[in-house]
Amino acid sequence: MSATEITVIGNVVTSPSRVRTQGGSVTNFRLASTERRYDGATQGFVDGATFFVDVECWGELGGNVSHSLSKGDPVVVRGVIRTDQWESEQGPRSRPRVKAEAVGPNLARGTADFRRTQRAAPVPAAAEPPAADGADERDYDGPVEPLYTLDPETSAAAQALEHELGALPEPALH
Repeated sequence: MSATEITVIGNVVTSPSRVRTQGGSVTNFRLASTERRYDGATQGFVDGATFFVDVECWGELGGNVSHSLSKGDPVVVRGVIRTDQWESEQGPRSRPRVKAEAVGPNLARGTADFRRTQRAAPVPAAAEPPAADGADERDYDGPVEPLYTLDPETSAAAQALEHELGALPEPALH
């Protein structure tokens, strides 16, 4: 089964609220996205229809959203959209909902002061003490591999580097 992914740009219209459930914690808010288009008759931009959608943010994303966003903030939300359906006294009802994968401030409308979430450092298992100068510290575990390699036969950059290091004669300039 495939999911319908969507990106919505708009404004937070309800204050984010965080709730703990049996499945984890979730933060919910409502988002409004208003169409903006150029009207040739008035020679200016006018507002069109407004799309309202509920947004749910699970886990760490939800915690960051509840600590970072407020009613009125311009945001960009990316996630999977679905339609919630239920029966009411007025008959069948439905409402769109986005399960967010990412939420961020809309920097076209302002600035942000981003701070990474601090995570506890993993405890190394009987490892050697780190070097005093910090030279051996890395921000990931795994093999160290080059991003790319240069072919000295075909790459002008590789030839220039090898010349700089004294491995090749002076390159010919055309």
